[in-house]
Amino acid sequence: MDIRLLFIGDIVGENGLAFLIDTFPKLKEKYNPNFIVTNGENIWQGKGLNEEDAKLLFKSDVDVITTGNHIWENWKSRPLLASNDRVLRPMNYPSGNPGKGSVIVEKHNIKIAVAQLQGRTFLQTIDCPFRAADAFLHNLDGKADVIIIDFHAETTAEKMAMGWHLDGRVAAMLGTHTHVQTADAQILPNGTAFISDVGMTGPYDSVLGMRKDIALKRYILQTAHKFELAESDMKVAGAYLEIDSNTGQANYIEPFVYPQFNTKSGI
Repeated sequence: MDIRLLFIGDIVGENGLAFLIDTFPKLKEKYNPNFIVTNGENIWQGKGLNEEDAKLLFKSDVDVITTGNHIWENWKSRPLLASNDRVLRPMNYPSGNPGKGSVIVEKHNIKIAVAQLQGRTFLQTIDCPFRAADAFLHNLDGKADVIIIDFHAETTAEKMAMGWHLDGRVAAMLGTHTHVQTADAQILPNGTAFISDVGMTGPYDSVLGMRKDIALKRYILQTAHKFELAESDMKVAGAYLEIDSNTGQANYIEPFVYPQFNTKSGI
């Protein structure tokens, strides 16, 4: 059977989470997913994830929550990483950090591996994500029917390179972190679904989820101003995929933003 994957892009703030939960019934009606992954590193006050928010997502039929570099900026997120195998952090952080970078979930008699990597360009100089991916796939050694990768990285070039590196070896290589959905969704030649970034779930009357006035002050004045979450123009961004569990390859990828952007001027 096909895995109908709904992958939700970086959720920003409690308001973004509330909007996603309210929107889930519409998304489920449209796509009828049987596996759901969300990136939740920015939910709790913009940086981090707490147990209560994770429970809300799992109660909404989310199967796995991925995170990223911002998960470490809130120390209260660490117990959740240590206690829940379905809340992932990038696997290529040095050993000694809490949490796991991958999990295998059996659903509909299909074993689905979800793993997370983090890029190094303009981010922390952690272990090599390309070698970490190779080691992960080598150790997986046929234990999963379908493999989904969240690559949390800053640049499209590094994400595209990872897509080519993994083509034919995983079902999907989906980029997160930059909060802007890219226009390069495709099935690569050997069957891997790819997009550089699935986009942001949260307030779009903002600068990447943060209040516009504060972001502008930081850029114009070049001095520190505390970021605060924006609150309006909520949208859910993500991607829907269809994956053949027999071959482990993707047949279809469709990025989406709900509600869609207004592309017509009211003037």
